Amino acid sequence: MPEENIPPTRFLTVEQAAEYLNVGQPLIRALLKSGELRGLQIGGRNIWRIGIEDVQAYIGEAYRKTAERIASGEVDDLAAGDDS
Repeated sequence: MPEENIPPTRFLTVEQAAEYLNVGQPLIRALLKSGELRGLQIGGRNIWRIGIEDVQAYIGEAYRKTAERIASGEVDDLAAGDDS
C-alpha cells in the first residue's frame, strides 16, 4: 500500500498518549477517569483510545490554565518544579 494511502493516526492507546505527553500511563488513566482528557473505552475492560484531537485540546487547555495560574501569582517560582 503506498504511503499516501495510509490514513493518519486518529486514535492513540494509553501508552502512546503517555509517550506523546511524556508522562506515565497512570497519569493518562487518571486524566481519563477525571474527564480532563477525553477518551473512549472499546470492548473489554481497560481498553481505551484517545483521539489525537483530544490530546491537542487537553494541551491547549493546560496552557490556558497555566497562563491563568501564572497571571494570578499562583505560580511564583518556575524553577521550583521537578521537570525531569
